[in-house]
Amino acid sequence: MLSLAVEFVLAASGNRDGRSCNVARFVALTTAINDAVHDGDIVALEGFTHLIPFAAAHEIIRQRRRDLTLIRMTPDIIYDQLIGMGCAKKLIFSWAGNPGAGSLHRFRDAVENATPHELELEEHSHAGMAARYQAGASGLPFGILRGYRGTDLSNVTASISEITCPFTGEILAAVPALTPDVGVICAQQADRKGNVMMWGITGVQKEVVLAAKRSVVLVEEIVDEFSPRTNGVVLPTWVVDTISVVPSGPHPSYAQDYSHRDNSFYASWERISRNRETFLQWMTEHVLNTSDHAAYLASLNVAQGVGNS
Repeated sequence: MLSLAVEFVLAASGNRDGRSCNVARFVALTTAINDAVHDGDIVALEGFTHLIPFAAAHEIIRQRRRDLTLIRMTPDIIYDQLIGMGCAKKLIFSWAGNPGAGSLHRFRDAVENATPHELELEEHSHAGMAARYQAGASGLPFGILRGYRGTDLSNVTASISEITCPFTGEILAAVPALTPDVGVICAQQADRKGNVMMWGITGVQKEVVLAAKRSVVLVEEIVDEFSPRTNGVVLPTWVVDTISVVPSGPHPSYAQDYSHRDNSFYASWERISRNRETFLQWMTEHVLNTSDHAAYLASLNVAQGVGNS
């Protein structure tokens, strides 16, 4: 028999914009992004390896949001697209790249040539980003870690400081909490009461939802009730603001047990993104000129559906 570890995430009442009894709303993704994401917002779109919310990023691009501060551990193609389309003014991140394929050329163009405009950077390690999200989710002003001791990252990142442990005298690194205006994640399922369940590699998605002022969750399907999953995480409805049903919403990433990673897409992005004109042509055809995620998938001849693993 498998060992099942289902984690129910509880939030202290009244810690989300003064709302003590939040109930998630089911809305179309267009509505969710329109209501949640505004020009100038601090936005985190998280998901590690799988469950990356590409459909939400594309809707942000369609709605032409500007001056966003984007937060993400391991920004990959999803942020290359947002940066290249002029949505971002600042990036708070750890490692950045196109996994298995190379650089993020639109990101590099923004940093090296201010194209389409200058991009401010705030760089941390994975551990530093996780500590910042955890602090935000816990309602604490900062996180603590040993990982930065002995490095010179604090010379280029102002949001790294030192603190002395009051019990041992040990000097530790301190990093400010991350509390995004909007946290966006993907998950596999929601039930009809608005509870959300995800499994597989879940990264910092739980912490992002708990730390954010507003949250948007994309799911593959709605179910009547959840089945226990190994290492499953359940976000109760009162910590989630909006849920949108978007099958294959992580494409070209994937949702474990629902779809496969589109490895050929990641390889082709190297060619598409290297030249700005080619990039803009691709984004216009497959994102700006498509009405929603289903139309985006159709433009790429990718099947949309549940359980296509």
